[in-house]
Amino acid sequence: MAGIFKAYDVRGIYPEQINEEIVERIGRAYIEFTGAKKVVVGHDMRPHSTPLFNALAKGMTAQGAQVIDLGLCSTPMSYFANAHLKADGSVIITASHNPGEWNGMKMCIHDAIPISGATGIADIEKIAMQGLWSECNTPGTVTPYNIAPEYGNFVRSKAKLDRKLKVVVDYANAMGSLEIAGIEDLFEIIPMYKELDGTFPNHEANPLQLDTLDALCAKVKETGADFGAGFDGDADRCGFVDDQGEIIPMDLFTALIAQDILSEGPATILYDLRSSWAVKECIEANGGIAIMSRVGHAFIKNQMREHDAVFAGELSGHYYFKENSTAESQALAFMKFANLICKTGKTASELVAPLRKYHASGEINSKVKDVTQVIKEIKNKYSDGKMFELDGVSVEYDKWWFNVRSSNTEPLLRLIVEAESKEMMEAKRDELLAIIRK
Repeated sequence: MAGIFKAYDVRGIYPEQINEEIVERIGRAYIEFTGAKKVVVGHDMRPHSTPLFNALAKGMTAQGAQVIDLGLCSTPMSYFANAHLKADGSVIITASHNPGEWNGMKMCIHDAIPISGATGIADIEKIAMQGLWSECNTPGTVTPYNIAPEYGNFVRSKAKLDRKLKVVVDYANAMGSLEIAGIEDLFEIIPMYKELDGTFPNHEANPLQLDTLDALCAKVKETGADFGAGFDGDADRCGFVDDQGEIIPMDLFTALIAQDILSEGPATILYDLRSSWAVKECIEANGGIAIMSRVGHAFIKNQMREHDAVFAGELSGHYYFKENSTAESQALAFMKFANLICKTGKTASELVAPLRKYHASGEINSKVKDVTQVIKEIKNKYSDGKMFELDGVSVEYDKWWFNVRSSNTEPLLRLIVEAESKEMMEAKRDELLAIIRK
């Protein structure tokens, strides 16, 4: 059981690592740890998600909790339901972009505040493994609730469209079909892989793997669509494609959404420290306050609350909105991008073109024996630059910058380099990789 408790969630292969017995114990432990009286619980379309829901609800109700059964829903919908229904917490049963044999859970307390390894997952693990829950004489209940109409109305209320845009949507046989169900009629949708199928028969539901967007890019070009959107498994991430069939880098998409938000007035916006210089420049040029954030949804959501930020974007395609309890909503990202296209009268490719001004390596993973030693060498070699350690080590120079950070779970170093020219980016990338991989 111990290996399934991660930094941000619970995840493992069904039924060897995660199964009904374990999940029932986690249900009891969640209630014991949080003291929640009312919990909203939803699940994705994997064939084992329903039996795992039943086991989780059994554990929670055994501890006296009222379970609000959302049924099939996206992860952003569960966050919305948490706050909208004034629940004490929420759990979504999903393994996100992982292959079909995986399953897991993302857990929150009230107001969709995430439970991470540092704020409760380790405690829940201990309670679950050792059976440290108190006995309850009055069991709780399970009540079905369809949150979809209210979530749809919430997103629709943000629409500022002057026409029906043509959009190709790759649902990846997963929860994107529920995430935007309430706004589909506002668009001319060209669907791909919409049928729910937890075995993911067409491709991995992970837009970070850029080859999973190949069919989407081709379909956008073929149909002359205004843009394309490709969802991950639980629809808390999305990859977007412009009208030319070109992938919009996820950090640059943060800058596009910022433009729509800032057209309504000044606001504070967070951007992931791996983001292009173009993101900060765009936020500030549009009257916003740009604040760099470290990587990871629990950190970003906390930092958003600290700074009263209205929006944050992460290089991995997570987009966070104050309007949804500082949590993800890909439906909102979808809508705000459409708003920007209508508002400006520009095509998606015209909007993104000014942001494609620097050259980035993308995040490169390297296995290393001694992470501490490599980081020390890098800090010594680049001590003449502007260095900060918000998450790993970042160093900025006049014409280029880099970030190196270690994985939470593996002996990996992750490198990203950006420069004014492609030649400089490649030279500095190779220079750093020589140190990391020697």
